[in-house]
Amino acid sequence: MKRGALRTLFTLTLLLGLAAAAMAQDNPWCSTARVAGVWGYTKTGTLYLPNGTAAPFGSVGTFTLDADGYAWGTLLASVAGSVAEGELDGTFTIEPDCTGSMTVGVYDPSGNLLRTISMSIVVDDKARELRALVTSLVLPNGMALPAVITGQARRLFPNPADKD
Repeated sequence: MKRGALRTLFTLTLLLGLAAAAMAQDNPWCSTARVAGVWGYTKTGTLYLPNGTAAPFGSVGTFTLDADGYAWGTLLASVAGSVAEGELDGTFTIEPDCTGSMTVGVYDPSGNLLRTISMSIVVDDKARELRALVTSLVLPNGMALPAVITGQARRLFPNPADKD
């Protein structure tokens, strides 16, 4: 009797695991190609400067994601009240479970690298919204700056594949 119950429990666990994996793989909203488009975003938080002081950080801008995993865009950022324009260039991936990552270089208008940012991202609202957490921020000299920065992006134009 115990053996039969154990076998049934094992079979149910296996089937539930396979069903969850199949559902994640079939999620129509979560793929690199599905999030391709033009997005508007904001990021806010705190950046810890090399001298140890905490500086408020904020940025706003637009970026484009393409179906091949490339990202580029423009931004206006403020670090402790010092405002500067920049350009973004990088890559991203989206997994079937709606999580992903993005790494972008931030460049000044002359093309000089200012920082490289890596983020964990989550796709939300049927691929109409992205949420992000900065996981690393590295200066061109290789110095990593601690940061607590979150971001939110919204699709600027409807995706032609949207049915609703």
